[in-house]
Amino acid sequence: MITRRGFLKMSGVSLASLLAHPAAFPIDDEPPGPAGKARVAAQVVYRYSEPSFRSQRIGSLKRDQILDIYEEVISAEGPDYNPRWYRLSKGYAHSGHMQRVEGAHSYREILRSIPERGQLGEICVPITESFRYLRSEGWRRLYRLYYRSVHWITGLEAGPQGGAWYRLTDDLLHAHHFVPATHVRPIAPQELSPISPHVPPDEKRIRISIEDQTLTALEGDQVVLAAKVSTGIPTETPPGRLPTETPRGRFHVQTKMPSRHMGDGNLTDDLEAYELPGVPWVCFFHKDGIALHGTYWHDNFGRMMSHGCVNLRNEDALWLYRWTTPVASERDWFVREMGTVIDIT
Repeated sequence: MITRRGFLKMSGVSLASLLAHPAAFPIDDEPPGPAGKARVAAQVVYRYSEPSFRSQRIGSLKRDQILDIYEEVISAEGPDYNPRWYRLSKGYAHSGHMQRVEGAHSYREILRSIPERGQLGEICVPITESFRYLRSEGWRRLYRLYYRSVHWITGLEAGPQGGAWYRLTDDLLHAHHFVPATHVRPIAPQELSPISPHVPPDEKRIRISIEDQTLTALEGDQVVLAAKVSTGIPTETPPGRLPTETPRGRFHVQTKMPSRHMGDGNLTDDLEAYELPGVPWVCFFHKDGIALHGTYWHDNFGRMMSHGCVNLRNEDALWLYRWTTPVASERDWFVREMGTVIDIT
């Protein structure tokens, strides 16, 4: 446990550098647009003169810029899988690598105590920096965490100048890192209550079409959810490496986790490293670690995008997490049991 005095003594980083508020990231200089805001979720996204990849490129946007959206346009120029474009202060950008963040804001109700098994929390600002303390180096940046990623809160510490910071525990590496408490919204138990618990488990099933990039959830013969997805991109896989194509066949939900660190499993602040901490609402169904899960790093559903998993919009992934079996409670870091059938064709 880090005391307030210890927290202050250990830190060699200034308050200004620690409190990496989202406003510190590049923002368009135009007044707020009527449609909302978006974060650039790729290393580079190009601006075009018209909502078409065939039009002239007029500039580029860098990762984690936060932009005003003036209009959402469904372009006749497509692409067919996702014809949604955003009109910006200058030109247009395709929506595929933009994360909408107009609902993001600081959360002022800070937990007074943390349950022994932890408390789930969702990042509620567009971007926040996490830090860890190394005895030999002091405070160092770790992961950049993004809006609507989900993490386990395991402690409340006195931060710089007395500010409250949550300790987050990484589910994969079991490492601790810290973020301002106002950047995390605790998730209430009722948000995870089961959906259709009265329906017999063997009447629930999921169908995924690789060709159409769609997911359909059924109760008997009734469709209860239809969603676009992004499945795995087929690649030439070297010997000893896991395939990146989503497997076809009949599977079952086997393990459910509300938060999962996916990627190579390294402690790094490299923004281009393959590290995705806080992937939300994960339903594993394959021995190679392939799962249904929420996605905060792209909005290109309807096209293959993943390393094998089935990417979903966060709201669709949460719905499936609550609807499928095995049933998970708000205190479960994981639950493992043969559950809902998934047919992938």
